[in-house]
Amino acid sequence: MEKRIETLTRWIAEAKHPVFFTGAGISTESGLPDFRGPDGLWTRQAKGLPPPKFDWSKAMPNQSHRAIVELQGMGRLAFLISQNVDNLHLKSGINPDLLAELHGNVTKLRCRGCGFKCDYFPDLTICPICGGKLAPSVVNFGDPLPEKDLEVAEWHSRKSDLFVVVGSSLVVFPAAEMPKIALQSGAKLVIINKEETPLDQLCHLRFSEKAGEVLPRVVAGLRELKANAGRAA
Repeated sequence: MEKRIETLTRWIAEAKHPVFFTGAGISTESGLPDFRGPDGLWTRQAKGLPPPKFDWSKAMPNQSHRAIVELQGMGRLAFLISQNVDNLHLKSGINPDLLAELHGNVTKLRCRGCGFKCDYFPDLTICPICGGKLAPSVVNFGDPLPEKDLEVAEWHSRKSDLFVVVGSSLVVFPAAEMPKIALQSGAKLVIINKEETPLDQLCHLRFSEKAGEVLPRVVAGLRELKANAGRAA
């Protein structure tokens, strides 16, 4: 594992356009359920069990979310694509301009007409931009993904030279197309996920450990590289 962390640290330091892609697995250490894990939403549904109880509003960013924010501060995050609706990336301090939330956000409303997004208020129903209808931004099964978020995610995926998947099973489409687009464009693909994914045989580096065991150590390694470079100068 140490060698793999050193490799990922070096790749992030050298990348010209590093893109991260997160799924439910990054938020399990914040107490939120994933989908396909042993006690995931879909796993329990398949067994005829009720969904696990959780309170979205009480969930807080964990060390993996904070590590990505540190990468942002170091200039080592070109863009972040997320399948998550839990708002933890924004709560952790990610710049909204560097984030595409492909499946929406439980704290946001979106205009069905122009795509305008704003914080959720129960009595807010009319878009101040175009007069269209404001509705919860979370994407339900069968609904199209938000066009603007999808377009910018595809653009950054094509531009990336390093694409890091964190906590996603990569089976929900069209979001799961993003790492494929990156691969086709020549990017190195890194997958950090406890469960198997369809792209395990194609990725350049694979971690089965928790994101919290990997990302903070990578950030620490990047800080050390920066400090060593400063002393050498």
